[in-house]
Amino acid sequence: MAALEPEVLSADAVPDLEWFEKAEETHVPQIELLETTSAQGPLNPSEHFCPRDCMVPVVFPGPVSQEGCCRFTCELLKHIMYQRQQLPLPYEQLKHFYRKPSPQAEEVVRNKPRTATETSSKKCQQALAEMESVFSHLEGLFARTLVPRVLILLGGSALSPKEFYELDLSRLVPDSREQSLNTAACLRRLFRAIFMADAFSELQAPPLMGTIIMAQGHRDCGEDWFRPKLNYRVPSRGHKLTVTLSCGGPPIPTTAWEDYIWFQAPVTLKGFH
Repeated sequence: MAALEPEVLSADAVPDLEWFEKAEETHVPQIELLETTSAQGPLNPSEHFCPRDCMVPVVFPGPVSQEGCCRFTCELLKHIMYQRQQLPLPYEQLKHFYRKPSPQAEEVVRNKPRTATETSSKKCQQALAEMESVFSHLEGLFARTLVPRVLILLGGSALSPKEFYELDLSRLVPDSREQSLNTAACLRRLFRAIFMADAFSELQAPPLMGTIIMAQGHRDCGEDWFRPKLNYRVPSRGHKLTVTLSCGGPPIPTTAWEDYIWFQAPVTLKGFH
């Protein structure tokens, strides 16, 4: 697998790609992603963007698997929480430095006065456990249904967040995993586009905020962890980054999504310093 290109990406900009490249080596080989220039994807005429909004279009030269779409979602969530200072380190580094202690070590700590370091470690382990739970249930949701859109909402409420970020997957043509593009290479292209757009540089340093995950799925997909929100409307206020993924083919008709509704994760991710 090709290494990251240092002249394009920094370690802070894309903290998790090395892990994904290693993970890809254990999977069935996929079509290698060709190096073609990303172009502006088709815009939804019903969407109106204010001057602060940032649109990042990414075009892949072929189909992407549902597993790949789930990975894009999880990696974008990790990236946003780190960039918006809800996590003190990139997710994979936190997992390395704050591994869950053994039951014997937990018993020893329980019998000692708690220090600031131990308190911070406990907060980190709780945050990581909540994120891992969301990732696991996202995998289940993507396995049950196509997911055309995902929202990552920071601060406020699901109806009125302080910031929200959208991943638009509705232009991707679903395909089987054996015929799809290489996921690690797609991740490199995705994060290269986000890094070049410089979407986070002008934002002020935020306080700690809760993070809510919303995802669209078919109303009859049988999902029982994410909660259906039949009347949910996408917020119209708050800073917005929209990452639009497509594969260069004809757009999928909007009527294809008429039976899709919003689902909300039942947990609010809490960051820590």
